[in-house]
Amino acid sequence: MTPMSRIKDFALPDLGEGLTEGEILTWLVSVGDTIELNQPIVEVETAKAAVEIPAKWAGVVAKIHVEAGTTVEVGAPIVSIDTDPHGGPVPSAESLAAVEIAPAEGAVEPGLIGGPAPGGRTAVLVGYGPKSVTAKRRPRLGTSTATASAATPPAPAVAPAAPPAPAAPSAPAAPAAPSRVLAKPPVRKLAKDLGIDLLSLVGSGPLGSVTRSDVLSASAVVLPSLPAVATPAVNGSREQRIPIKGVRKLTAENMVASAFTAPHVTEFLTVDVTRTVKALERLKARPEFRDVRLSPLLFVAKAVLLAIKRHPMVNSTWSGATNEIVVKDYVNLGIAAATERGLIVPNIKDAGELSLREMAEGLNGLVQVAKTGKTPPSDMSGGTFSISNVGVFGVDTGTPILPPGESAILAFGVIRPTPWVHKGKIKIRQVTTLGLSFDHRIIDGELGSKFLRDIGRFLEDPADALLSWT
Repeated sequence: MTPMSRIKDFALPDLGEGLTEGEILTWLVSVGDTIELNQPIVEVETAKAAVEIPAKWAGVVAKIHVEAGTTVEVGAPIVSIDTDPHGGPVPSAESLAAVEIAPAEGAVEPGLIGGPAPGGRTAVLVGYGPKSVTAKRRPRLGTSTATASAATPPAPAVAPAAPPAPAAPSAPAAPAAPSRVLAKPPVRKLAKDLGIDLLSLVGSGPLGSVTRSDVLSASAVVLPSLPAVATPAVNGSREQRIPIKGVRKLTAENMVASAFTAPHVTEFLTVDVTRTVKALERLKARPEFRDVRLSPLLFVAKAVLLAIKRHPMVNSTWSGATNEIVVKDYVNLGIAAATERGLIVPNIKDAGELSLREMAEGLNGLVQVAKTGKTPPSDMSGGTFSISNVGVFGVDTGTPILPPGESAILAFGVIRPTPWVHKGKIKIRQVTTLGLSFDHRIIDGELGSKFLRDIGRFLEDPADALLSWT
């Protein structure tokens, strides 16, 4: 293996259908770390989700090309990995670049840019410099330029230099202004987000390094913690500016495209779901469901799947490219989920083939993964019909916008105890309101009304529907 072939550049891969860029959220490794094959090394947010990317090779992290908080195009190198770390030093143009040696007196805190690195090297802005190259020593804080220059003569192997001019005895040299501030990468990112110049700060950390507290004090802004999503830029006024990117950006683009492409129609139906609520309680008592979290959404999903079997045209898409309506013989059931990064709609593949127990597990899995922000892009593509459960927020119903490529979406509202005429008498019943939005190019008023009516009939008496429809 040649020395140069040892160092392999790992490029940002295409993490989904048609994705062109991603934002580096967090590096899970540092330069000098030994990593294994398929070990997660970086968390990246794309327009669809936040995902952890595994290492393509085992070895040692030789260089990190992109800092956290940077948006990178697909195919651009983000990290270099030394796949043969025991093969000796690697001569290259980058490794021969001049670096600054850490001060001999007093160790710099590990992790600081300008601090010590494995093998006696120094952590430079990106990556480590070589151990074998002798370079000009950076003067200690508070030490004169003349003293530092005299202590460490220039290395002839790098470039001959003229001897330093003698300092005048009557006029001692002023302390050298630091050309680089010691600070950890998260502190640098915080300062960048808040618009703080690190060179203007006096660090309170080891060897004068700038800490998070120093940055926050300078900005006069108290932040509990930086969230994983885009941090609002504070400009000192009574406004916040939040960058539109990632999941939020894609959602906005899709909603605008859908709203102005598919002619939306929304219909509403108020339903007595008392029997559904009772059926859910009976289901919870059954041994095979005791370890599964159950909610009314399970019965709504089942109602949708049975109604699609009766009205398959609802489960279709409009193809303007081929002038066709494509009717799907499978149902990838999407469930809208609100996350810290914005609205996403992951879907359960082939939901129509699942048992009631499998459907419950699938719904729980989607919600739990969505809360962590790590829903894979594959779970958010290929949906055919979606449900938006606005009832969890105490909302009666809504007029949802179609996800791109789908012809209908159902809003499921909150279930409330409501006075209702039941068997000729006014009683308190469990009532909800459904809202169905559909593409009027595919679904006319009659089809949309029948489809919504069948969902309502199932929820009014799920036991009877299961016996008569299946």
